[in-house]
Amino acid sequence: MPQPDSTNIIFHLAADFINQTNRHVFLTGKAGTGKTTFLKYIKEHTKKNTVVVAPTGVAAINAGGVTMHSFFQLPFGPFVPGSKHGFGMDGISSTDKHSLFRNIRFTNDKKVLLQELELLIIDEVSMVRCDMLDAIDTILRHFRNKPLLPFGGVQVLFIGDLYQLPPVVPDSEWQLLSEYYNSSFFFDARVIEQAPPLYIELKKIYRQNEQLFIDVLNRIRNSEVEEDDLMLLNDRYDPYFKGEDGEYIVLSTHNRKADDINARRLAEMPGKIFRFEGKIEGDFSDKALPTELVLQLKIGAQVMFLKNDLAQPRRYYNGKLATVTDIADDEITLLLAGSHEELKLGKETWRNIRYHYNQEENSIDEEEIGSFTQFPIRLAWAITIHKSQGLTFERAIIDAGYAFAPGQVYVALSRCTSLEGLVLHSRINYGAIKTDRQVIEFAEKEVEANELVVLLEMERKKFQATSLLQLFDWYRMQANIRSHAVWIQDKKVPDIDAALQVSRQLTAKTEQQQEVANRFVVQLHQLLDTTVQTGETDQLEERVTKAIGYFTKSIYEDLIVPLQEHITAVKKQKSKKYLLQLMSLEADCWQKLQQVWEVSYADLDFTKGLKDYTKMRNAEAESAAGKKGGKPEAKGKVEKGSSRRGTLELYLGGKTIPDIAVARQLAVSTVESHLAQCVEAGELDLYRFVSESTVKLIMSHIRELGATAAGPIKERVGPAVTFAEIRAVQWYLKKQQEEEIMKD
Repeated sequence: MPQPDSTNIIFHLAADFINQTNRHVFLTGKAGTGKTTFLKYIKEHTKKNTVVVAPTGVAAINAGGVTMHSFFQLPFGPFVPGSKHGFGMDGISSTDKHSLFRNIRFTNDKKVLLQELELLIIDEVSMVRCDMLDAIDTILRHFRNKPLLPFGGVQVLFIGDLYQLPPVVPDSEWQLLSEYYNSSFFFDARVIEQAPPLYIELKKIYRQNEQLFIDVLNRIRNSEVEEDDLMLLNDRYDPYFKGEDGEYIVLSTHNRKADDINARRLAEMPGKIFRFEGKIEGDFSDKALPTELVLQLKIGAQVMFLKNDLAQPRRYYNGKLATVTDIADDEITLLLAGSHEELKLGKETWRNIRYHYNQEENSIDEEEIGSFTQFPIRLAWAITIHKSQGLTFERAIIDAGYAFAPGQVYVALSRCTSLEGLVLHSRINYGAIKTDRQVIEFAEKEVEANELVVLLEMERKKFQATSLLQLFDWYRMQANIRSHAVWIQDKKVPDIDAALQVSRQLTAKTEQQQEVANRFVVQLHQLLDTTVQTGETDQLEERVTKAIGYFTKSIYEDLIVPLQEHITAVKKQKSKKYLLQLMSLEADCWQKLQQVWEVSYADLDFTKGLKDYTKMRNAEAESAAGKKGGKPEAKGKVEKGSSRRGTLELYLGGKTIPDIAVARQLAVSTVESHLAQCVEAGELDLYRFVSESTVKLIMSHIRELGATAAGPIKERVGPAVTFAEIRAVQWYLKKQQEEEIMKD
């Protein structure tokens, strides 16, 4: 994706709070200030295990995430804090903490994902109800086993503009919820009272550059409109203006009116109607379709883009108008509004994803479960104000009558790039300018840029300290070993006595490690306090270095070595399921050891002078590869267990990717990721993993987009190509470039 404006200080400060602290953040800003750009930037650049959710299907697809209700299995009725539930007034059924968990059916994989989650992004938070946020908080505390921490210790990034459209709560449900909440907005949730987010507002407006218009919009947004502002706007009043020759779009309050305008204008045009049927594959809700399943067009029709151009320089954006000039085969030619530039448009693909935890990579990955392919346009003589959120128009006719809901005036007017391109079909009066009092009060909590700089340094130190302390938590290690002990109880394991002995040894050693860790954490709290107060780091460095040395030795000699010896014995007995279970457990141990070695605090180097057991893992991998006649693993790269090598062996042996996934009890995407890594390491020829035609397709998009990230290319090529194939080609090209440089 294009890099954000380097002069936008607030943008980069907000990004640092997300990436370098654990502070909850509410990222807001007027229309056109780059909130969507910020979301995409964080997704591309954060190293944290991240999930993106949104309140509606369309918002989730546009944000590249999933709906809140599907991810958290939220109730569809109101959620009440505490233990009171049943039926409220008018028979409204409600859910409380106890009934909430009775209706949740999370798989074990989903529970692990929630435990590993580090950053939750909630987009379009202005539409999120307070009770649903409390339900999410309740779920995270429970399944992360951290009942005293808001959101179970997960950092939350809220993105949205509260001055736009508010949450929708039926009167009957609000009668029940009003007993517990001051308003329906997310910021009145109980969890927000306990853990208020940092209020950061993006200031730089990229949509409008006409200062007079910007000032009027600001006063409308804050309910501070003056008589001169209304006079200026109502000068644009022309109830008879149709805009038929000027590439205008009508913004209406109701779906039916917008649909009627589009249908009438299309019917009045001469010529043949062309029908383009979209393609749904897999799981993709028809309620989340970003455009029509069956798109009907004529040459001369006015349309609107529904996606930003991924190419550079960008030719169009979400909301840009155009006119259809030609239709041939499966390609549409468009004339961009306000220019003489023509563009040949192909179909694009929207992905429906689900998240899963990738144990080998210690990451939360996206798995495509469905897709929708269609031309990224829709008829655009008219659109509803609600659907226009996030769009930009150079010319617009606002036809809202007197049916304005709070925020609708601001949403409609702020879609326009200038006052000159605006026409009103109904006058705007004081009564139509509505901003909720609670929103204005909440906005007073905004933190200024100079305060953010000071606060960032404090929060960064706090986050580093928390990360250091979390390193010495053996909860996951103990849970994995307990699960292993339970697993072998009812399985036909060869030499069960040896298996039980190893299991008991692992249990005893991890308990011993946890006891030592608990005692050290008490010391560590004191050391960190001293460091913060005095700035002296010598004692902290000395004690943590010794701790890392102790735990590195203990993890390797007391856990990994016994597991490896047992794995060698089990290989001779040919018990595949048990062998996979042991290899997975070994991978967990290597992952914990790697975490120990990657620990950091400020600029301190805790591992200097210590024996690096992770290098021993590389030596083992190289030795194993040498024995099999293969190439050694890339130097310095730590493979977690034998997972990648096991995948490669099966693939080279003729197994298909789905077969390997079943045999190794892995997700298909994980198997593909292993093979892409093998291409990067030189262990697998690119063309043995990716077909020649697919390589050519990916390379053509890399050349056009100049993309270093796989996301923009995936958006272009759709479900025909996987993320792993894109990354494999990118790594292959990078390696070729490096070889060319070496030759020069």
